[in-house]
Amino acid sequence: MVSITESAQEYLIELLAKQNVEGIAVRVFILDAGTPRAETCISFCRPGEEKEDDEVQQYEGFKAFIDEPSIPFLEDAVVDFQKDSMGGQLTIKAPNSRMPKINEDSPLEDRINYVLYNEINPGLAAHGGMVTLEEIFDDSIAVLRFGGGCQGCGMVDVTLKEGVEKTLIQQIPQLTEVRDATDHSNRENAYYR
Repeated sequence: MVSITESAQEYLIELLAKQNVEGIAVRVFILDAGTPRAETCISFCRPGEEKEDDEVQQYEGFKAFIDEPSIPFLEDAVVDFQKDSMGGQLTIKAPNSRMPKINEDSPLEDRINYVLYNEINPGLAAHGGMVTLEEIFDDSIAVLRFGGGCQGCGMVDVTLKEGVEKTLIQQIPQLTEVRDATDHSNRENAYYR
């Protein structure tokens, strides 16, 4: 779960005291969790703003409320404070914010996204491309959308069938087919025309 270093705890105690609100705490959450746009956040949590399903971490001098839907994405997260000549900076490092650790019991969508973001997209990025999951239907067919240099690329069918589909089906046997929902008629940024 979230680890708050001693220096961050000291900083937060000072910051919370300046708010002059009895019982004020912090809330840790992730906006757009599990996506490339994920952003880890820490905010004030006034009495009454906590949620019933929050996980509560008690520290010396304050509480931290952890947003329940963010919990899988906050595994191994660290909140730290580094002093510097300008005062200092509070940082939150959450290595799983864009993709939680997965296992066989993880939802199919999470397992597909994990393979796309960690294994397939790094290779496609060499050509300025990327692929995202659009939808899953019949519990076994993944519909993907190519972007960047992959959109309109003359090699996209080979990439889809010989690269993306083979990798996904090999790692996620529940999948039976991978389809492309991209409009490849726009060839403006295509890597191969």
